[in-house]
Amino acid sequence: MGSVPSTPLKSGNTRPQDTAEFLIGTFVGEESFPISSDYWQKLLELPLNLHWPSHRVLQACQLFAQNNQCTRHLAKFLIHLSWCLQDCISASGAPSDVYDKAVNAVYITSVFLKHLIENAKSDDIEDLYLSLDEKEPIPKDLIQDESIEDLIMHRVLSFISSVAVSPNTYLLHLELLNFMLIAMSTQLLCGPSPGPKDVNPFIDAAMVQDSSLVSLVVRKLLLNYISQPGMPFKSASYSIFYEGSQPSVLQRVGSAAANFVLLPLSYLGNSKGEYSKSPLADCSLLVLLVLIHYHKCVVSNESKTDKSVDSATSDSLLKENTYFSDNHYCKALENAKDVEFDRIDVEGNAHNGPVVRLPFASLFDTLGMCLADEAAVLLLYSLLQGNSDFLEYVLVRTDSDTLLMPLLEALYNAPWRTPNQIYMLLIILLILSQDSSFNASIHKLILPGVPWYKERLLQQTSLGSLMVIILIRTVQYNLSKLRDVYLHTTCLATLANMAPHVHRLSSYASQRLVSLFFMLSRKYNKLVELRDNKGILGKGNSINSLSEDVSAELHIYTDFLRLVLEILNAILTYALPRNPEVVYAIMHRQEVFQPFKNHPRFNELLENIYTVLDYFNSRMDAQSMDGEWSVEKVLQVIILNCRSWRGEGMKMFTQLRFTYEQESHPEEFFIPYVWKLVLSRRVLSFNSGAINLFPVDPPMEKKENDGEVSSKSRNDELSMHGLLLDP
Repeated sequence: MGSVPSTPLKSGNTRPQDTAEFLIGTFVGEESFPISSDYWQKLLELPLNLHWPSHRVLQACQLFAQNNQCTRHLAKFLIHLSWCLQDCISASGAPSDVYDKAVNAVYITSVFLKHLIENAKSDDIEDLYLSLDEKEPIPKDLIQDESIEDLIMHRVLSFISSVAVSPNTYLLHLELLNFMLIAMSTQLLCGPSPGPKDVNPFIDAAMVQDSSLVSLVVRKLLLNYISQPGMPFKSASYSIFYEGSQPSVLQRVGSAAANFVLLPLSYLGNSKGEYSKSPLADCSLLVLLVLIHYHKCVVSNESKTDKSVDSATSDSLLKENTYFSDNHYCKALENAKDVEFDRIDVEGNAHNGPVVRLPFASLFDTLGMCLADEAAVLLLYSLLQGNSDFLEYVLVRTDSDTLLMPLLEALYNAPWRTPNQIYMLLIILLILSQDSSFNASIHKLILPGVPWYKERLLQQTSLGSLMVIILIRTVQYNLSKLRDVYLHTTCLATLANMAPHVHRLSSYASQRLVSLFFMLSRKYNKLVELRDNKGILGKGNSINSLSEDVSAELHIYTDFLRLVLEILNAILTYALPRNPEVVYAIMHRQEVFQPFKNHPRFNELLENIYTVLDYFNSRMDAQSMDGEWSVEKVLQVIILNCRSWRGEGMKMFTQLRFTYEQESHPEEFFIPYVWKLVLSRRVLSFNSGAINLFPVDPPMEKKENDGEVSSKSRNDELSMHGLLLDP
């Protein structure tokens, strides 16, 4: 590609491909064209029916990287892209060739920008050279001191927010979203902990846009996600490329200019991705997640360090004197209001700037259909955690199964979910369980069946009972596979919030609840045995260290057992008459509590359980029976005596209430997590060797039989903690 002719071929037999060879060759070559040259228009008007193989694209990118410092062609082309977008915004119902030029511009920019970013040194992203040469006249629409990245991000965001999605504009919308992901991918070069030395020119430019534009962008991205617009037919039926006898290198719709085939579409994304029903909705969601979870680390004015101090001391001082700037996209999402509930805030809470108005009902329904997708789960978490209006809307909906059923099904399939997704699912349930009316309502909603639950036929089961079953199943999975203390705690905290409001818990859920205590007690007993054995062996350093680890784990499981007893106590204290199946399950397995009856951490709680056992055992003994006791007869006696239960002798304990609060600086979790989602969705491929944001995981090990993800994949996952106990 570097051996292109130095002048255009002028023969009457010149083929379009010869012209393309020259134009692209000139773009990546050594000669610098002024921004006013008519060369740029010719480049934008390339034929749309040509293609090159991937290796030639790579050669062009490498040559471009060598010459861009002198030619500044990336900066110039970005300016021309901004002009193309302005033409599209200004011309209502613009002819298709205007959009075609813009699509060409954004795609060519994306190809070369992506190569520059993923091959840049992590500490020198300035290799992009996003400025014009000093001798180059400043374009008239470039405001003095305005950077090119500010200009292009303003135009991109303006187009996305103001131009309606239609068959004519769909591809340009999609390509601009792809461009944004590429431009913001400089975050992949940064370390796992955001620092003041990180350089992210494009996303930083997006962050400083006017609040009115930010609100429009957030609204439009969410509306794209809600409406799920499909790929227009004429855009989906484009050419398929072949390299010799190899299969097509174009395997996915919605990546990089579907009708601009000069460069192979697989160059930007992973060619193995599956077709999406709405590529535009997928990309809109990913761009939104990147925007709302980004926070720039800034050095305070008074933290300028003495140049005489060593580097390590300087870095330490910098970290102590930094803060995170506000994220206006996050604020816009948090302050979003329901479009159908347009009233004055009666509490007098003022919101600075424009308010995003969204159809909460449509958003609720869309999320209910899409929660099998990990990105949708993160969006739901972001809304529930940050937007009190949307949380309130979800809590008052009478069809809570719309969200809960896909959430619980995803948890049921935990072996095929990432630990981070399991965290998000559990935190969502914990947030919802903080509301007493929610806890009461889910036990009144009866499910005719649960087809995805395979271990047992669940018919006419309440949504609340199913939630208890799935939470306990998740604890069991965690105990055997992940062994994550935070995950255990979140499950038990949610069950504790639900306990006082349990109503007619099913027999299976009740049995699982008592089995949960037994399962944790077995782990506890093994730890006690291990601790005692280590004490006998001696006092060597390694043994002492191991004993300390065992003691720490033993303390954790002591807390878990106590929490399960708290859950059982809350049901028996506040809801016993409504839960005969719980009483039956405790009576049926009463021997599991006996070993802990005199335990100093458990004895008070067990006194209540034995008060219940004594009451119902005595009633059973008083019954004259012909023949053996059957389950139905025992349950009938329990139901009869539940009516006369008055709770005499029960000790009242303070009702536990767990609340979730996000950490003050959650960037270290969310920024890597969002980018893992972007890369896993195959919207954007990226040189794994250049990624510093998170460890690049090796392929997950899977069992041959059932495809279960090995627990070894847990080691490289991110951790998140934010669970607080409200006394």
